[in-house]
Formats: sequence, C-alpha cells, structure tokens
Amino acid sequence: MSGMFHSLRSYNYRQWSWGALVSNVGTWMQRIGQDWLVLTVLTHHSATAVGTVMALQFGPALLLLPLSGYAADHLDRRKLLLVTQGVAGLLALGLGVVTLTGVVQLWQVYGFALLLGIVTAFDAPARQAFVSDLVDDDILSNAVALNSASFNAARMVGPAIAGVLIAVVGEGWLFIVNAGTYALMMVALGRLRVHELLVEEKPQRTRGGYLSGFHYVWQRPDLMAVLVMLFLLGTFGFNFAIFISTMSVTVFHGGASQYGLLSAAMAAGTMCGALLSARRPFPGMLLMGASAAGFGVSVALAAMMPNAMLFAVVLFFVGLAALTFMTASNSMMQLTTERAMRGRVLALRIAVVMGGTPAGAPMVGWVVDHFGARWALGVGGLSGVVSAGVALAYLIKYRNMRLVREGGRLRLRMQPSPWGVTSVRVAAGERVT
Repeated sequence: MSGMFHSLRSYNYRQWSWGALVSNVGTWMQRIGQDWLVLTVLTHHSATAVGTVMALQFGPALLLLPLSGYAADHLDRRKLLLVTQGVAGLLALGLGVVTLTGVVQLWQVYGFALLLGIVTAFDAPARQAFVSDLVDDDILSNAVALNSASFNAARMVGPAIAGVLIAVVGEGWLFIVNAGTYALMMVALGRLRVHELLVEEKPQRTRGGYLSGFHYVWQRPDLMAVLVMLFLLGTFGFNFAIFISTMSVTVFHGGASQYGLLSAAMAAGTMCGALLSARRPFPGMLLMGASAAGFGVSVALAAMMPNAMLFAVVLFFVGLAALTFMTASNSMMQLTTERAMRGRVLALRIAVVMGGTPAGAPMVGWVVDHFGARWALGVGGLSGVVSAGVALAYLIKYRNMRLVREGGRLRLRMQPSPWGVTSVRVAAGERVT
C-alpha cells in the first residue's frame, strides 16, 4: 500500500476509518439539512435563523469544554463513542420523523440542534484522540493525517450529498438516512479487535484536572497561535452553510440542486487537500500560514464571481485551502502534545473551531441580511488574511524567521521549533516546520 495510506494496513484502523468517514458525512448532512429546512421552509430566507441553528449545534463544544476533554482522557474512548453515536442516531431519527409527518416547527429544530451539539461536544475529542489507540507510534503521524483529512473532508462532502438528497427525497428522509450512518459507525466500533487496542493507563484524577488542558496550552506559544488562527477562521471564515446557501438562493437565484453542485465543487477541493495532506509527515506553522492566506484570497475572489459557474470554480480552491489548514493544525497539535494531555488539547481545539461559530454565525447572518452575501464572504476572506498574519508573527518572534541572501538568492531561514518534540517525531527523525 502506498505511503499515503500505509496506516490502513492496520485492521483496527481500517475498520475505524470507514465507520468514521460514513458517520462524519452523515453528521454534516444533518447540519446542512437543518439549515436548509430553516432557510427555505420554516422561515423566509432568514440567515439570522440559520445562524441561530449553527450557534446551538456548535455552542456546547465551548460550554462543555472542561468536561468533554476530561472524559476523552479518562474514560474508555471506545465505549464513550458507542454511547455518543447511538444517541446521535436517535436524535437524527427523531428529527426525521417530525419532519416527514409535517409537524416540524422552528423551535423543534433549535432543540434537536442543541442536543446534537451536546453529544458532539463529547464525541469529537474522543474520536480524534482514539486514533492513537488504534495504531503504533511509527505510523501515528500518517493515521492522524488521514483521520483529520477524513473528518474535514466529510465536513465538505456531507453538504454536497445533503444538497442532492434534499432535491431528490427532501429533508425528512435525509435525516433518516443520517440515522443509518450512526448505526454503521457502531458496527465498525463493534468489529474492532479490542485486545489489540493500544490503551495506556489513564491519567490520575487530580484536583484541577478539568482545567489542566488550559494550563498546558498557555505555556505553548505555538499551540496558542494555532488556536487564535482557528478561532478567527472558525468564527468568520468557515460558515460555509451560510455562505453557499445564501449565495445560491439570493445572488444566483438557484434551488437545492444548484446548492448541492456548489457544495460538491468545494468538496472536490477538500478531497484534493486531504490526499495531499496525508503525504506530509509533520506539517507545521509555515504551511498553516500559507493555507490561511490562500483561504482568505480565494474566499475574497469568490465574493466577486459574477455567476454560479465561476463561483463553483473558486469554491474548489476555497475547499483545498480550508482542508489543508484544518488537517495541518490537527496533525501538528496531536503530534506535538503529550499523550496524557491529548484529549484535553483536542477538546480545546474543537471548542475553538466549533465554539467560535456561535459567535460568528449570527453576525455573518446579520451581514447577509443587511448588506448581502458577497459582503459576508468578504468578512470570511479577511479572517484568512489576519490568520496568516498571526502565523507570520509567531514565526518571526519564536522561530526567528528571516529572509537571507545566499549565493545571490533570497532564502527563508528559521530556527527549529523548541516545543512539543514527542517520541513519535524523535523516532522518525523529523521536525515540524
């Protein structure tokens, strides 16, 4: 098997990977289905209401951060995931039933979004940290990259499938289909060879253990810089459900099929980004800064496109840049964090990405309602440029990045990263750049 996919040689990782991909796609299908139901059926194109749904489904990741990260580090992750996936499946089934019977109301969608957000708050950090229980350290970097690529690709592919299903069978059946994806994930978890899981002794329960993740990250300027970038992009840039749906409906005057095609264009970009990311052992701050800048520029260009076809072309590059950044940040944070702290650090990362959305989604929705979807995209583009500036400031201050002239040519020089040299990186003889 090629180096890009060599972690799939592990039986447990193969079982996990297909289940996780299906479940992640289903989760994003439901989120988009909720947003479309609110935008076109339960309201008259209210972007503010869509922003409220996003706030409810992402907010719990921030509010429950100490508990969710602590659970990921101290509980049996496989059993925790079986519970979260089962509950999420029941929620999808319930929303599908009320939608198909025609009794669905806006407050009900708000309630289901909030409950799913609570479940996801515990599911996401356990899911990402669980990768280190599946493979040996010598292939962990590739497994982390593939898992991150799968998660973030599903974030883009799910909306594309949702758009097609909404056009063909409607929102209610989309939610029913999503309930089935959670069942498949539980099957994958049940088929794991439990005796082969690389489960380490759980950390001791100590006073202040819930907040130890904050203290750990505060002492790491590299992790702090990544979290600031994630907050900016997650709050103002990654509101794709609002951007694409409102551009499709209010600017290009299309229906669900056009929305699905636009989402598919972005999904194609993310798949390319996923495959490229799996080939990089230890992506670092330089790649994150470049991809953030690429995201900002491509989103700004998307805001100026005159028709849906050109908008779709630019969305490919938006997806490519977004997936590259998200995968690089996930891999860097996992591979430079001690195993005992990984669940709490990942919970903090997820809370910043998903928790920033409640603050940004209503504001972006307000910009759409009052100034138009193109201006909202401009805000997203600016977030990418500012995030790139954060990466540049970190590299100059902590890595002494400089342009030097050698042999008549300008070259970029910087010092190695002084933080987070894990056993994985030492064994591989690599360094994060």
